[in-house]
Amino acid sequence: MPHIDNDVKLDFKDVLLRPKRSTLKSRSEVDLTRSFSFRNSKQMYTGIPIIAANMDTVGTFEMAKVLCKFSLFTAVHKHYSLEQWKEFASQNPDCLEHTASSVSGPKNADWMVLSQAGNVVTGEMVEELILSGADIIKVGIGPGSVCTTRKKTGVGYPQLSAVMECADAAHGLKGHIISDGGCSCPGDVAKAFGAGADFVMLGGMLAGHSESGGELIERNGKKYKLFYGMSSEMAMKKYAGGVAEYRASEGKTVEVPFKGAVEHTIRDILGGIRSTCTYVGAAKLKELSRRTTFIRVTQQVNPIFSDES
Repeated sequence: MPHIDNDVKLDFKDVLLRPKRSTLKSRSEVDLTRSFSFRNSKQMYTGIPIIAANMDTVGTFEMAKVLCKFSLFTAVHKHYSLEQWKEFASQNPDCLEHTASSVSGPKNADWMVLSQAGNVVTGEMVEELILSGADIIKVGIGPGSVCTTRKKTGVGYPQLSAVMECADAAHGLKGHIISDGGCSCPGDVAKAFGAGADFVMLGGMLAGHSESGGELIERNGKKYKLFYGMSSEMAMKKYAGGVAEYRASEGKTVEVPFKGAVEHTIRDILGGIRSTCTYVGAAKLKELSRRTTFIRVTQQVNPIFSDES
């Protein structure tokens, strides 16, 4: 018999972080670098734990070259050939520490993304995947800006609650999670870290840049770049010849205003998170979740001069 879970589940838009006493004098004092030791592979990683999503419009080699300079990570999409991977690796060996391969990439890569394993949103599935050998679990079903899974299937889970519950399950086993999807501004990234995410994966926030994939379009003197979900009709036509008759497209295609160099967006995101840490008194990113108290709200910002107006 169907069951209704009446416990309140929340998204990033439903909360704000409560400011707390802080001794930090400047956001420049905040250390966003984290070091991880992974449960199953025993590998180590040090860097700022923000990841460019493994979408062909975001997880590009061009993106990886820029993000690695900031010690950010790129999950490279799976549609590069082995030859393209070899060329990238030979020309950019310093980026490999901050770059994850997919099944199409070199088999001796330090990091691999198994997107076919699917994202999860429940503690029990996090535990099952960690016990099956995964180091880091991607959390999020349907929150992405170009994902239509919730509309097409009715399946999903509010992202903030998913991150909090899955982080608790993972950390109990000394595993780690990625909050994947749902961030539309630097404050959302900070909320994901505050909720316990070890890593935060970004798609739409990194779309539309010079280093992003996707066709550049010019119309009425304005420039746009295409951004689409990897389960969208466009992606399936591009890589699989179309949408198989047994399935539905679970992504959409949008035109994102062209934003120029991605480094400006990265600086904005990192500056926002540093400010979050100063507001709550966290000298290091690792301390942010311990200093986080969320307040439920009905409105995030004053809408009078909104970006859309």
